[in-house]
Parts: sequence; structure tokens; C-alpha cells
Amino acid sequence: MAIRDRFIRMKVDAPVNQRGTALTWTLRKWRALFSIYFQDGLAYRASGIIWVLTDLTTGVTMPLVWASAQKAGAIAGYQTSDFVLYYLCMLLLTGFITSHLMWDLAVEIKEGVFSTSLVRPVSFYQVCFFRNITWRLIRPALFFPFFLLLLFLYRPYLGHATVHITPAFFLSVLLGHLVSFFWVMAVAMIALFVQEAQSIFELYYLPLLFLSGQLFPVAVLPQWARSLSQILPFYYTVGGPTEILVGRVSGDAVNHVLIMQVTWIFVSYVVSKLLWRKGLKHYSAVGM
Repeated sequence: MAIRDRFIRMKVDAPVNQRGTALTWTLRKWRALFSIYFQDGLAYRASGIIWVLTDLTTGVTMPLVWASAQKAGAIAGYQTSDFVLYYLCMLLLTGFITSHLMWDLAVEIKEGVFSTSLVRPVSFYQVCFFRNITWRLIRPALFFPFFLLLLFLYRPYLGHATVHITPAFFLSVLLGHLVSFFWVMAVAMIALFVQEAQSIFELYYLPLLFLSGQLFPVAVLPQWARSLSQILPFYYTVGGPTEILVGRVSGDAVNHVLIMQVTWIFVSYVVSKLLWRKGLKHYSAVGM
């Protein structure tokens, strides 16, 4: 059944479902949203695998580059095994944490499809959250076989590298995802103010790639860049959880990462809601 038809059905069934408690109705809506977008994500597995393969470029090339550079000695405390482990963990976590939803939302706003979101029986943010989280769950599953292949290929480089799987790590992954999601939602709201927002979105990836640790570990950056990464939200998406997992962040530093993640979730949510309210006044469904 098409996604739009499923939403219409949810709206028709609403009075019946509302006979129960408000919590029951909310949970049923969330379950329906998850089911709708999970099925939609599974329908495009081939495209998902292609996107996963493009991400493998970093995992294949960067460990080899740093392994070659590290022959002259440790770099920012990283040995060859540390670099390999870092990039493998980074790739695995990025699939779940990092959101890119603003591209789809910008197209829908430009083409007028966004108007249907304003009359659905669930809030726009709830729809976007489940639309995003379902794909964030599917993508790591598609990547995992390739992850195992990379582990096999890089096993001579890993040595005695270990990971630190703790409750704080899992919490940081969840919070990192929320930082990325709400920050992306704030960026997406720019599309309500301008006719063409996708070129602006390109600028978003410049600080994201460098300051989040996706291209290079933050520790190897210049001091000014490291200081900047500790202030801006990008590091607290995937960089922080990755460094907790590989043991580069421990003790009180873990608590600092978690506190900053919660802070940026709050800030990005408030900013996105402010832009949402103001942007709706500027929005006009032109269509194509």
C-alpha cells in the first residue's frame, strides 16, 4: 500500500483508535509510521547497497594512507592498528548516526509535496523521525556484510586493538543520532525560506566531514580545529561515540561528551522549531 494511502487510512481510523487512552493512540501511530517507512526502506535495498558501497571508499583508502604515514612514528598517539580500528568503527556507526534527511525534505518543499505533511494526523517531526530512524536501522544492516569483509582484509593491521562497549557508549550513539537528526531538521528548514536550498546544504558537509572525525580523527587536526570541534555539534554526532568505542575518550571525558550531546540536542531542536514556525509563514506550495 502506498505511503500516502496508509496515512489516509490512519486519519480515517483515528476516531476509532481514540477510544483508548492518548498513550495507546500515540503508540499505535508510531508503530504505523515505523511500519510504513521500514517497508519503504526495504523496497529500495539495491539503492541502499550502492550508497553503502560509496561509503566504503573511506574505509578502504584512509587506513592505508595513515598506515603508510605512521611508519615514521605514532601520529597523535595513533598506531596503525588504532587508525584501522577507528575507521572501521566510524563507518559502522556513521550508518546509524548521521542523518541526511534535508535533501528529501527540500525537494518535497520545492515541489509542494510538503503541503500534505501539514494535514496529516501526526506531527511533521514525528513523521520525519520515523522516516529517518527506519533507514538508519536498515543501512547498518546492509553495511554489516561489507564490514565483516573489511575486518577480514585488515586483520593483519588490527593487532591487539580492542573496543570498549559500555552503557555510556550505547547512550552516546543514541544521543549522537538525535544531535544529527535535529541539526539536520534545522538545516532543512532553510528550504522554507529560499527557492533552492540544496546548494546551501552542500556547505553543511564541509564542517561536518572535517570536525566530526569522519575524514580524519579529530586528534590529528590542528589545535584550532580541535578546539572548534569541541564547541560545534559535528563532533558530538559520530566522532564522540567512535572515540568512546575505541577508547580514546574515557573517564570524565565521556560524561563531557554526553553532556554536550544533550546540550546540542536541545539547542538544535529549539532552532529547528523556531525556523519551522517562521518558515511556514514564508512557505508557498508552487509545485512543478
